[in-house]
Amino acid sequence: MVGYINTIADLEAATYGTGATGHISNQLLKAAGTVSGIHVAHDGALSDPTGINANLYNKIYGQKVWSMLNRECNALSVIAKRPYSSSGWRILKKRPAGGAGNFLDISAASNTALSDGLYGLDALRADRIGGVPENASLDSNTDGLISIAPEYDTLFTSPKIIAHQFAFSELAMEMAQIDDGIGDIRAQLREDMGKHHAEVRNQMLVMPLENYSPTTAYATLNAIDRSYTSLYKIVANSAEITELADNSGGNLVGGATDQQIDTLYGKLRSASGNEYLDAEVSFGDGYTSAEARQLTLTVINDMVRRLRVAGGSPKVILTGYDTLQTLSDLLQAQERFMDRKEIVPTVNGVRGVKGQEVGFRVSTYYDIPLIPVAAMPSTGTNSSLISDMMFLDTDHLWLSVMKPTQYFEDGISNGNPFGVGSLGNKALYRTMAETGCSYFKGQGKITNLL
Repeated sequence: MVGYINTIADLEAATYGTGATGHISNQLLKAAGTVSGIHVAHDGALSDPTGINANLYNKIYGQKVWSMLNRECNALSVIAKRPYSSSGWRILKKRPAGGAGNFLDISAASNTALSDGLYGLDALRADRIGGVPENASLDSNTDGLISIAPEYDTLFTSPKIIAHQFAFSELAMEMAQIDDGIGDIRAQLREDMGKHHAEVRNQMLVMPLENYSPTTAYATLNAIDRSYTSLYKIVANSAEITELADNSGGNLVGGATDQQIDTLYGKLRSASGNEYLDAEVSFGDGYTSAEARQLTLTVINDMVRRLRVAGGSPKVILTGYDTLQTLSDLLQAQERFMDRKEIVPTVNGVRGVKGQEVGFRVSTYYDIPLIPVAAMPSTGTNSSLISDMMFLDTDHLWLSVMKPTQYFEDGISNGNPFGVGSLGNKALYRTMAETGCSYFKGQGKITNLL
């Protein structure tokens, strides 16, 4: 006997009593047969020994679908978005007087004979960098006044088409709205496919350089070039690629001059005179398993210094959660450098309003925001590596968008089954864009970390 009657089951139990099996003998209706209450536990089967009422109860799962997947797209979110306004851009790669390094090299000997060939070299004479006598003669080596000119180069790129298609039949759309369906199946698929479209584009931006090699086990050939150019391909240099291709280092790529790896924006990184395509990369002594090194503040500080000497100004550091935890352990143990900073998002130069709820707080290192990326890979052969660290100057790194993400759908629901050739609907997401960079020396990367 129960003390309270809240449900029909309670009323039946109070009126007729309960048995060990739920089978109730009702003396008043005994002549008519066995009378049983309909009882069921939420996580059990219907309490009906005869099985007569077993189909009267079904679990209801609800219309909302909850994702069990991490679909972060931080790399895609962090870099600037710009309209695709031209196919390429021009690069100043050498100073008018000569030299393409981070600063003027005046190490040339000053006791050699004067000649036109002294101008335009990588190393300059300290006494021939612009000082001339009064009433100097034009085109005169003696007076140090001859015509000089900077050296330019051009880079170009083509927009990449990223698309994902999906379909659903007319019957599936109708059945989803009855019984224990999810309702509008199109709305659910649009949401899930849209997240996948963004997640895949984020993965393209952090695609490991090893995956570009046509002679590795991936055998990607040229198909990978249909995707966005990875930040790993942009933030690289000839020394790193050579080490990746070194057999003693694990042979992570097939060859240092593989066209898919060596070609960047129409130029060969390994070609003489294209050193301006080299970013700052710290990988230690090599990529063998034994050459992996511990993450230290010295390694990070050295990269920040190198980038600033090169004229870069890192705006963000992309890394994985494991590296961020390792860095936090290094910093917070001594309570130095670690700080928090408010970030105000910008879109095409339009800033959020200061003081409004438009920013988010992140950890910083030397005032450079640290952004964790779940998909951030590690470069090297040691099995205990943590994620790489990528230092990006987003003033010179962007996603050039020709057509932003658009959703297309047609089919029987739109009165046009002939357009899709089936009794259903077809839909797709499509984006046309490509990554671009106008200053490579301002980008940096730390790899091969334990």
